[in-house]
Amino acid sequence: MANVHREITPISSQDCFLVFDRVKEDFEFPIHFHPEYEINFIINCKGLKRFVGDSVEELEEPIELVLVGSNIIHGWKLHNCTNKDIHEVTIQFHNDLFHNTFLSRRIMKPIRDMFERASQGIVFSTETAEQLKPRFLKISRLNGIDYFIELLSLLNDLATSRNQRLLSSNSINSNNDDFYNSEKIKLVYEYIRDNFETKIKVKDVAQMVNMTEVSFSRFIKKRTGKTFVEYLNDLRIGYASRWLIEKELSISEIAYKSGFNNLANFNRNFKNSRGCTPTEYRKNFEGIKRVL
Repeated sequence: MANVHREITPISSQDCFLVFDRVKEDFEFPIHFHPEYEINFIINCKGLKRFVGDSVEELEEPIELVLVGSNIIHGWKLHNCTNKDIHEVTIQFHNDLFHNTFLSRRIMKPIRDMFERASQGIVFSTETAEQLKPRFLKISRLNGIDYFIELLSLLNDLATSRNQRLLSSNSINSNNDDFYNSEKIKLVYEYIRDNFETKIKVKDVAQMVNMTEVSFSRFIKKRTGKTFVEYLNDLRIGYASRWLIEKELSISEIAYKSGFNNLANFNRNFKNSRGCTPTEYRKNFEGIKRVL
């Protein structure tokens, strides 16, 4: 699991949820992590290989239902799956969507406890997946408050379902939380978020966090495993990925909008990060996609 990357999901701070509903022939998700919770419901998936934390398993059933918590690494590989119509419904929502005051209510205890267990990843039983299948196949067609109510109901049904299984062991001690707990990293991230469309110089960011360029470069490398330029480009690619999914802009428009000075540079960085071209990535996300 050497090539683990922090993914910027296509859900902004103003959104509540994101849902994808798509049928795919080539099912490859690089191993990654992000602060959002994620539910993955997959049909015709026998033979896929699933990675969650330190758990690596080949799927033995044709249906899969998994909840992964905040910042736990996860991904799927085609592996031995021969199906050409793998149907996936993915729901992502912010890790602070439900405030602790709300979660502390007695009625929310099953969901609160499930969220705590999700830090190890949870796979639900085949019976639960089959029972909830019609609802997952309809959820992408709901709107606004109806979607919120259905998501809350699904979370409750998942939380109270039988034969849940934790995927990753308790021995996992990820550095992902340390990444987000760094105040300087937060400042850097917020600065890039607000200025990524413009030219950003290392010396300006270093001065902002009261560090020399050399010290700052070492700091970023230690915290992220990347140089500052690599980290900056990763974040830019994250925003570009969202726009490829959501907007009808051309590839070149998205390249310049995300801060790359030329199309060739954008295409090269995108393929290095996502393992495919921007055009292939956009095609990969064809289907129903909703951000609410």
